[in-house]
Amino acid sequence: MALDTPSSQFGALCEQAGIAPTHQRLVIWQALKEMRNHPSPEEVFARVRPQLPTVSLATVYNSINLFLETGVFRQVNAHHRKLRIETNATPHPHLVCRQCRTISDLDAGLFDNLPAPRDLPDGFVAEHVAVDVIGLCSSCREGSSFRESPA
Repeated sequence: MALDTPSSQFGALCEQAGIAPTHQRLVIWQALKEMRNHPSPEEVFARVRPQLPTVSLATVYNSINLFLETGVFRQVNAHHRKLRIETNATPHPHLVCRQCRTISDLDAGLFDNLPAPRDLPDGFVAEHVAVDVIGLCSSCREGSSFRESPA
């Protein structure tokens, strides 16, 4: 088997992460790799259901949680009220619509000059710094009475 097939990539990833490479996990992993919109477990479930008609939502949640625990994927900031999966391993900020909760990747270069946090209170050690730009997406702005305030 060639080393660049999704199945072999997943097998190597599972070996590195110390998890069993089951067929259900492979299908869920492939779906997550293809979904670039910070999917929720429910969206992943809907995506894999045609390939895995007997899969349960609990299995999708369990697989996603295992991927998160082992570092295969990351969770988008927890303050978004719902589990969302980050499939883009490159550090980058997000645009978050406060109304419809869509999350979009933003070019990391916009925040290149932010200083790294040091000397945080109470001995807190930062493991990951995330930047979210929270506001209204164009669709929600068009459908609301939102008006920009003058500068």
